[in-house]
Amino acid sequence: MSQITLGIIASTLAGLATGLGALPALFFQKVSDKVLNTMLGGAAGIMLAATSFSLIIPGIEYGNQILPGYGVYIIVFGMLFGAVFLDCIDRWLPHEHFIMGHEGPSSSLKRIWLFVIAITIHNFPEGLAVGVGFGTGDIGAGTSLAIGIGLQNMPEGLAVAISLISIGYTRWRAIGIATLTGLVEPIGGFLGVAAVTIFHPILPFGLAFAAGAMLFVISDEIIPETHSKGKSRPATFGVMVGFVIMMALDNLLG
Repeated sequence: MSQITLGIIASTLAGLATGLGALPALFFQKVSDKVLNTMLGGAAGIMLAATSFSLIIPGIEYGNQILPGYGVYIIVFGMLFGAVFLDCIDRWLPHEHFIMGHEGPSSSLKRIWLFVIAITIHNFPEGLAVGVGFGTGDIGAGTSLAIGIGLQNMPEGLAVAISLISIGYTRWRAIGIATLTGLVEPIGGFLGVAAVTIFHPILPFGLAFAAGAMLFVISDEIIPETHSKGKSRPATFGVMVGFVIMMALDNLLG
């Protein structure tokens, strides 16, 4: 298969993991804050390790191949650009988080669509990261990144489904919406893998952009939400465990 096809398939499977993670909502109407925050902390840890080992380090190496001695500067610029891009989207698009509430300009959209927009903003850089990962041509590294993103999508899917049930949605509808929110990732995956495959010199920048965007999401959204109800210690250990799992995956498959 071509790199583009593999990137699309991998990012689609990673996105569908959101729906897989939401399935326990069929049996549980509520999950304790401690358990949910620990799981989301694990998701943050996976994303943090993926940012470090699967995006930044390879990005510096590829950058040095294209411009010897300047790889780190390409990564610094790309990461800051990715973070600023996500910050602008976060400010300009109206959206709402289940815990942190409304962000961005006011809107007449229904609350559920504001939730969907928030999750879309969150998921896009993850799909982009998977696509760019396969764009490197290293199938093992791309696979470990896709597995890691899929694993961290599962607790997010459960959190979305449980939150939707709590505001009156039926179980199957909540699971369906949670699954659909993950399907923005193939779009990011396609854009990422196509861009760096067709325009190979931008590969280091693409890796850095995805890393900066993901780091922004981790720091601005996931970790603050896991600490918002006073359950910070389990969430912190969740981050540690998630980081170790992704680090092992990257070294075993990458």
